[in-house]
Amino acid sequence: MPFKIPKSEKSSFLVQEDVGNAFYNKLHQHEEIQISCILKGEGTFLIGDGFGDFNPEDVFVLGNHLPHVFQSDPSSKEVQMISVFFTKNSFGNSFFELEELQGLSPFFGHIGLGYKLKKSEPSLLQLFSLLKEQDKYGQLVSLLLIIKALAAEEKETLSSPVQLRNYEGEEGKRMGDIYSFTLQNYYREISLKEVAELASMTPTSFCRFFKQRTNKSYMHFLTELRLGHVCKLLAKYRNLSIAEIAYRSGFNNLTHFNRQFKAAKGLTPTRFRKLTTGQASAFI
Repeated sequence: MPFKIPKSEKSSFLVQEDVGNAFYNKLHQHEEIQISCILKGEGTFLIGDGFGDFNPEDVFVLGNHLPHVFQSDPSSKEVQMISVFFTKNSFGNSFFELEELQGLSPFFGHIGLGYKLKKSEPSLLQLFSLLKEQDKYGQLVSLLLIIKALAAEEKETLSSPVQLRNYEGEEGKRMGDIYSFTLQNYYREISLKEVAELASMTPTSFCRFFKQRTNKSYMHFLTELRLGHVCKLLAKYRNLSIAEIAYRSGFNNLTHFNRQFKAAKGLTPTRFRKLTTGQASAFI
């Protein structure tokens, strides 16, 4: 879904705080670059054709027109995110070309596919916290400091070049409906016929439509999403059996699940659980 960032015509950028029971749960895209810091809440993100977990203190950077959604976990009682929205030309066509700002150039070279910081430094998190209380001048200074810090941090790219396209109109709505439906129902059995009907297509036409736009089959995408959820549960809930975790994530056949997990991750679920210490994001 195309999304219009609600800033006034006189504003060059927008600082927005999202607080509530869940984040905006529709797959959407917008013209602005987005820098976001998760302050509270857990869930699953979908950015381009990449997905994984989000947790407090995660920092994300999304290029313009990159489809994305942050799907909150039902267990999260409250979610909170602070975001900055702007374009490269928000402050004038040549602003970031100024000699004094050349140190910020690396930032713009990495944003197209979206990325997540591998580690968020306390000093960077403090800059995000200050944004809520500052006036516009202070926010601008903090934004420049955030961009400078981000340019130097280790990053995890989230999408692939196949997603560098601008979905519009019916195509965008259809892809959004497919992704939203899958994020909300991956834990149960989903047939190609069911999701094809959602897209108002035959199963054959739907399979072709989805693969042309994601470079993977729908069932492959669904399996990846389920395995990502398995990784999170294996790392976080030691009291749950592997069989129960597989079932909760949409796998009804344990033998099939074990085969899929090892093929995708290169190790067994039992070995994965032994290696993790509370974070599964590196394996997703």
